[in-house]
Amino acid sequence: MALPKAKSKNPRILIVTPEITYLPDGMGNLAGKMSAKAGGMADVSASLTAALYDLGADVHVALPHYRRMFHVETAQLVSSELRKYKTHLSDERIHLAEDRCFYYRDTVYSRGDGNIKLALAFQREVINNCIPYVQPDLIHCNDWMTGLIPAAARRMGIPCLFTVHNIHTQKLTLSQIEDAGIDAAEFWQNLYFDRPPYNYEESRDNNMVDLQASGVFASHFINTVSPTFLTEIVNGYHSFVPDSIRNEMRNKYYAGCASGILNAPDSADNPVTDDKIPFKYGPENHWEMKRQNKLALQHALGLEENPDAPLFFWPSRLDPVQKGPQLLTDICYRFLEKHADKGAQLAVIANGPYQQPFWDIQNFHGLHKRLAVHNFDGRLSQLGFAASDFTLMPSLFEPCGLPQMQAPIYGSLAIAHNTGGLHDTVEMLDWNNSRGNGFVFDFYDSTGLMWAMDKAIEFHSQPREVKEREISRIMSESLGRFNHRACAEEYIKLYEKMLDRPLVKNH
Repeated sequence: MALPKAKSKNPRILIVTPEITYLPDGMGNLAGKMSAKAGGMADVSASLTAALYDLGADVHVALPHYRRMFHVETAQLVSSELRKYKTHLSDERIHLAEDRCFYYRDTVYSRGDGNIKLALAFQREVINNCIPYVQPDLIHCNDWMTGLIPAAARRMGIPCLFTVHNIHTQKLTLSQIEDAGIDAAEFWQNLYFDRPPYNYEESRDNNMVDLQASGVFASHFINTVSPTFLTEIVNGYHSFVPDSIRNEMRNKYYAGCASGILNAPDSADNPVTDDKIPFKYGPENHWEMKRQNKLALQHALGLEENPDAPLFFWPSRLDPVQKGPQLLTDICYRFLEKHADKGAQLAVIANGPYQQPFWDIQNFHGLHKRLAVHNFDGRLSQLGFAASDFTLMPSLFEPCGLPQMQAPIYGSLAIAHNTGGLHDTVEMLDWNNSRGNGFVFDFYDSTGLMWAMDKAIEFHSQPREVKEREISRIMSESLGRFNHRACAEEYIKLYEKMLDRPLVKNH
């Protein structure tokens, strides 16, 4: 059964995503239970869907049916529940891809080749069932897990936006795709192969299809999750970006079919309402409440309890390939000793392969009262933002990044390497002229990080009235700038550009 498509109706948008944080009430009976998150893609998918729905747009969402994560009782399933689209009504907007590989999962992604099976099952259901049922005017796909859909959409004549959240990809053959139930012979010419295909038969079994590159190649428009990361890829930065993906992104960019749209922090990241922090506050009363939160975090981590100590917070996974923890361990002892008279402290609340060097520094130098290392904990991490004066983000590269946007909302100023999404969101603080929101270093080395942290200490040494004024300003500006509404508005503009008409009639 196809949905009616009246000529005067609003254009129908289908968002295809393997993860989502929430769905707005009114989209379906199970909307409140739909939550499966692995990263920022879930947040932007949720916020965009909610903004479109609130606007009155004809928005639909396709996602895997993670029955366990959606709190559907998997032990009592009956065969009728497994029939796709049997009970869909014309006003239902949530379209669940059904396959047993989704039902009993506790996480969105698997390790190893398991993700390919999930991706094929998801795309099979979207291509074979969801798109014919919904009949969308525009499809919005997200990352390599949806990389075949733009090719199928182009074959059907449906405009497609493809959002590149990360540069990860997977490769497989046409025969693997078809064995999974997807008739790739219908759109194989819209896919990206390792080598130029001579014909379908010649390429079917031994010419690998790159899913991420295929999504970029076949889509009508692409976006990355920060403007600067897009230009860095186009200009040849970052050796880890495969040539296939870089070249196709360049083609889209120079054709005027690529843009960067920043993600935004979760709307729950607000110290006025955050239930994870003991002392709530806003821009107007942050001074004393942050001091109380600092004492609470120091007590929890065993640090010296001193509300006047400049506290630096590490919020990201300890990954030396991307996040740069080795820059901090190189200078950690020297920095803490240099500013011992001020009681400078460092709180690392994160997991990852580079955790051990922080333990070694703490134990060798006896810094237990000034350096804390703790496994990631959601509640402690939120308290880290609320308690700290500065948040460390010295990443080598950053497609978008969220901690540097969360931190200033909580009055913790980001210290960031000048790259990707960090470049787009952190500007050097000039407290004399009330401009900027953090501390930026240009050269990716420990000397650059040390310089930025020293500048942060210089700001921390300013009179209270200067610090209070600047932090209040930065918190207010960040709340207005880093939010889902602003992010969704950029996507809506892009949809309307692709469709050449408004999403909502008379809007």
